[in-house]
Amino acid sequence: MHGKKIKLSASEMVTEHIQKLGKPYSDTIETIRQIILSVDKEIGEQIKWNSPSFFYKGVMKTFDPKEYKRDIVVVNFRKNKILLVFPTGAIINNKSGLLEGDYKDGRRLVNFTDLNDVKAKEKALKNVLRQWLNLVEK
Repeated sequence: MHGKKIKLSASEMVTEHIQKLGKPYSDTIETIRQIILSVDKEIGEQIKWNSPSFFYKGVMKTFDPKEYKRDIVVVNFRKNKILLVFPTGAIINNKSGLLEGDYKDGRRLVNFTDLNDVKAKEKALKNVLRQWLNLVEK
């Protein structure tokens, strides 16, 4: 098998991307990843927009890809903050106050400062993800 590159699975690519960030960020993002994936077996992962991204992998009604209806959340890293971007977050009834921003394109954000912040917001994050999944147009 000289010279043959082994193609990584989508999950392996996410793992590799997270590990390259280095500690402590990789530990925090890995925790966020595990929280998101634990919510429902229909949540898949991939690298999209050069970041770990999570999407609904179940059957959906046909839609314009520019509506990003399959994309649940993208993890970004900005200036010592971890940012979750929900491209269609405006559809979620945000009673917890977890989702921030009022972007015209429907995006909503969640900011995390560190692992303790992630753990403190875990229940609210799981609730937001469940709400999102309940709104999928199947």
